[in-house]
Order: sequence, then C-alpha cells, then structure tokens
Amino acid sequence: MSWIQEIEVSEADGALAETYAQLEKQRGKISNILKVHSLNPAALENHLDLYMTLMFGKSGLSRMEREAIAVVVSANNECEYCVNHHTESLRHYINDEETLTMLATADGLETLEPRLSNIVRHAEKLTSAPGAMTESDLGELRAEGLSDKDILDLTLIVGYFNFVNRIAMGLGVSYSEEELTGYLND
Repeated sequence: MSWIQEIEVSEADGALAETYAQLEKQRGKISNILKVHSLNPAALENHLDLYMTLMFGKSGLSRMEREAIAVVVSANNECEYCVNHHTESLRHYINDEETLTMLATADGLETLEPRLSNIVRHAEKLTSAPGAMTESDLGELRAEGLSDKDILDLTLIVGYFNFVNRIAMGLGVSYSEEELTGYLND
C-alpha cells in the first residue's frame, strides 16, 4: 500500500507474475516495499537481487549485524517502514528489548558490545554525515576484526538502506502488523 498504483498478485502477468510467484515461494509473501515496484518489474527484479545479495549473501558480517545496520540507518532516516520490518527480523537474533530499542532509536549505540557498536556507529555516521567520513574511520572497524570485504559489505548495506528508505518514504509505503511478520528466511 502506497501513494501510487500497485499491481496486485491476482492482476499480475508476465515477468511480474513470475517474480511474485518466486517471492511467495522464497519468502512466503510479498512485502509492500517490493510491491511498490510493480509498475516496473525490471527494477523490482534488480532491487530484489541487490537485497538478497547484501542481506543473505556470503559475508563476514552476520545476519544479525546486517539487520542491525538496516535498523540504525532507517532510524537515522526516520523510515518507520524499514525500522519496523528490520527490528522484527532482528528479534530472531536478539532477545533483549533494551538492545532492540537502542538500535531502533539509534540511541545509546556506544554501549553495545564493541564490534556491533563500531559497525552501527559507522553506519550512522555514513548515513548522517557522509562528507565527514575519513580513512581513519575504517581503522576502528579493522580493530574489531572486519576485513576490507566486510567494510565494503557494510558500506553497500548502508547505501542500500539509504536508497530503500527514500523509496518507502517518497512513495508512502505503509505497513501493518500482519505485513511485518510471517516471512520465510528472515
């Protein structure tokens, strides 16, 4: 549900119908952030490929760390859709409401365990002050054991969520409690 026309599953044909069927098989249902792309099936496919690579592909960043990055970037951008979606995913990895709240509000990040703290504070800085980034910022990540590939993955995830936050907010993509839960492979 958004501010623009969307093609429902029952109305889809061709490439869009194939993508919808693939999403339902892999993820159990279709999120609103993907459905908003329905008028441009090629963009939907490319978006989905990027998302799956960044969030589920091989990386030295854990799934929990990737979801935490998504939440902190989205919190900094005030994107309720992504904060809520990815906080729900984080619940699979973090069973502590205080930590979840810190990530969802991007507040108190310096009190998290050192590796996660450095990762999410880096994501926060890259989101809120990209022009202030310096090579020395990478030193803190390397000190926590991140490789250059991990740092690239972190940077790509930050960039992706800044991109997708703007899609969600710019097109008024909404969520409901039902839409937040029940995905496969979180």
